Amino acid sequence: MSEKVLLKGNEALAEAAIMAGCRHYFGYPITPQTEVAAYMSRRMPKIGGTFLQAESEIAAINMVIGAASCGKRAMTSSSSPGISLKSEGISYLAGCELPALIVNVQRGGPGLGGIQPSQSDYWQAVKGGGHGDYHLIVLAPASVQEMVSMTFKGFDLADKYRVPAMILADGTLGQMMEPVSLDLGEVKEYDKSWATTGTDNHEGRNIVNSLSLSPAQLEEWNISRYERYRIIERDEVMYEEYMTDDAEICIVAFGIAARIAKNAITEARKKGIKAGLLRPITLYPFPKKPLAKIAERAKAFLSLELNMGQMVDDVKLAIGCKKPVYFYGRTGGVLMRPEEVVDTLEKIGKGEAQEW
Repeated sequence: MSEKVLLKGNEALAEAAIMAGCRHYFGYPITPQTEVAAYMSRRMPKIGGTFLQAESEIAAINMVIGAASCGKRAMTSSSSPGISLKSEGISYLAGCELPALIVNVQRGGPGLGGIQPSQSDYWQAVKGGGHGDYHLIVLAPASVQEMVSMTFKGFDLADKYRVPAMILADGTLGQMMEPVSLDLGEVKEYDKSWATTGTDNHEGRNIVNSLSLSPAQLEEWNISRYERYRIIERDEVMYEEYMTDDAEICIVAFGIAARIAKNAITEARKKGIKAGLLRPITLYPFPKKPLAKIAERAKAFLSLELNMGQMVDDVKLAIGCKKPVYFYGRTGGVLMRPEEVVDTLEKIGKGEAQEW
């Protein structure tokens, strides 16, 4: 068993990125993810890597495009409004079919909002976030240990499928400290013959480009990319089930909300309420089939989120609207309490809750 060390979520994520082979980090400070950049500023020079605090979020994501086009593992991190500024560059990464890791440690919004934790960037992350037809692989950790493992996994998935991947965390996970293992295994090598690393005096050259003035060619590119997304949806779904075997009400929650849900389920069971949890770990691809299977036996679903109900429609679509879906959430940076969730479960059981 590997030794564990006590680390803050943001710093654990940064160290995991380095262990995954990331040697190029470009970012800009914004609460509550600034420790990622601060950690990289100390570590990267010591290992021969590149740390650069760009003049803006827009500049940072474009630097990621440059490093990724050379076949290097590159990363940027920010928090909600900063990710919005990066959205054009993220779309360019997708259009150029470049692997990279984007980290969003979410804060409350919209606008500048506040610096407290939130999950209100769900739509932005899973529906693309920028212009055009594309998806990000979106991983939602629920612990500091998963901040580590999902970072390692995110780089691998990005390289495997040549798509940008995102870690969708929140201020709580970024700031909290937990014991973690940094025993992550070997870094996988992927074919990067497409990289713009020079011709070595051979004929031919690689070009990284997302521009096509031919509608037919651009359509072909998009169709090809979506064929890859279908493979991702088939092979890369990740989720956790907790006490769902006999659950009459299935909570669907991700990230820190899922941890709150587990405490609520423990208390609800003491009151005779048969509640369980399905936690999506990949928000894209979304765990549609597992939810549909639970819908065969559960009576209702409760989407538990730190936003105004952004995941509800995805839950409804996954279960084919066969069972009622309810919602409980807090927003603006307010964390829900387990007793609030139990109260909602009781109302659902009594038929007093309003379907969302």
